[in-house]
Amino acid sequence: MATDTVQRVKAKLSIIDVVTPYVKLTRAGRHYRGLSPFNKEKTPSFFVSPDRGTYYCFSSNQGGDIFTFIEKMEGVDFKGALKILAEKAGVEIVYEGNSGADRSRSERLREAMAKASEFYMRGLSEGTPAYDYALSRGLSKETITGWQLGFAPPEWRMLLETLSGQGFTLDELKGAGLVKEADGKPGTYYDRFRNRLMFPIRDSAGRTAAFTGRSLDLNDQAKYLNSPETELYRKSEILFGMDRAKDAIRTRGFAILVEGQMDLLHAHQAGFTNSVALSGTALSPEHLALIRRYADNLMLALDGDRAGLAASAKSAVAALSAGLRVKAVRLPKGEDPADLISRDPKEFKQRVADAASIIEFFLSVLAEAEKDKHRLVMAAEKIVLPLLAAVRSPLEREHFVGIVARTLETTPEAVRAALPRQSVSVAARKSMTYAVGSPRQVLKDSQALQLRAAAACYAESLLAKRVKAEYERIAGIPLPGEAPDERAIFEIGQALGESPEEGAADDLIRAFELSIVREALAEATAALRKAEAAGDKDAADAAMKRSQELSVRLASLS
Repeated sequence: MATDTVQRVKAKLSIIDVVTPYVKLTRAGRHYRGLSPFNKEKTPSFFVSPDRGTYYCFSSNQGGDIFTFIEKMEGVDFKGALKILAEKAGVEIVYEGNSGADRSRSERLREAMAKASEFYMRGLSEGTPAYDYALSRGLSKETITGWQLGFAPPEWRMLLETLSGQGFTLDELKGAGLVKEADGKPGTYYDRFRNRLMFPIRDSAGRTAAFTGRSLDLNDQAKYLNSPETELYRKSEILFGMDRAKDAIRTRGFAILVEGQMDLLHAHQAGFTNSVALSGTALSPEHLALIRRYADNLMLALDGDRAGLAASAKSAVAALSAGLRVKAVRLPKGEDPADLISRDPKEFKQRVADAASIIEFFLSVLAEAEKDKHRLVMAAEKIVLPLLAAVRSPLEREHFVGIVARTLETTPEAVRAALPRQSVSVAARKSMTYAVGSPRQVLKDSQALQLRAAAACYAESLLAKRVKAEYERIAGIPLPGEAPDERAIFEIGQALGESPEEGAADDLIRAFELSIVREALAEATAALRKAEAAGDKDAADAAMKRSQELSVRLASLS
């Protein structure tokens, strides 16, 4: 790869241009800062230096340039980051030394997948049964072309022979998941996908990593067939359509999750370009982390049958536990998003607009299904309360406690008492992250956090030296210079920002500020009395001014 390609991309894009779509930045002197995109936090620990073209995240101790940032955010390697940034900058990528021997295995596998995608696309032309089937399912010609759908021919070895003729080895084709070994015939291989409408599955950078094939044989028991897991494809890490949806998710502030490729294509075709889909797997922590790169809100539009509702409940618990706010779209019984959008796109749009919080959604579903009050309570305890327990914000959880109580005609106290026990221990488990050794040590660490945070607040005040000395006395750790350096401040800010209770960090800092201001006010009052007794008017005026300032500060904190 030509070195000047990288330099031209850097010349075209500033670090601010690259980071801003992912992180809300505010100016901090010569730098910019914001909340870390790598960790959940309240105190900004992510700094960007426009002069150096670099960033540093104090909470996760990682930094780099525009390429490193995109690698981390999009889960790609350097070449993937270069592709994304080159497109953004409008720079053509120039490669050098393109011999197969010089390429890494992963690059060869990616090239094999790209060639396979081209092969399948050539097989899908207007007038063929596969093309007619795609049209019959309500897909437009623009969608078929734009999403690069293809057709795997019925022949057993056509793809294998085609790609072998282009220089790909059997080991590479196996490694990409394109061919498989015949049962009972070691050494005999054939195409994994045959006589299927093909959907390419791409990673966040838009590179083909796998395929899903929809059988065109009505007698085929495996209606949908997915690629196996490979070096390029981890089902738990890739969401179908994320490469197309991520900008819309970021802009609209939420992602819509559907269950399959056909649902996803219909959603995008109807204008819901912030939709992504699962590919034959459950919603994983990695999927949720991927969604949270772009938004904190998730809308579930899974099938409305019993299996779809069960999947919605399971996905919702995982999403709520990950800190996402979750809503659900109420679909007509027996219809999936593709069915509804094909029948009436306007109705689907209205149902999305009417989507309720996941807790209210299930309360409504259960209330319709269970007319007996006792059975409704039992169903809610099994399905709704785990959702309620997974809500991380105490304020939001309390809000939903009231809704559940009203629906079940009981008291909020009864709902709280019925919450799964594991919800009570979440804060305790989180606090163990910071608890090392005995309770005395935990208390010492807590005091150290308060003092260190206060040192950051008062780094430029007359109290900085005293706070620094007190911190060093309790924590037993020296601080550099007259006050904490940036790294120390924001490391501790991250720790406080992820404290067990919502708002605990702010409460710790505020409590210490109160104590320090009260002490300073007492000192200023004593100085005023001493100056008045000595008849020192200048000193008395200064002490009076200081007392007034501190009194105002104390009132604002109280």
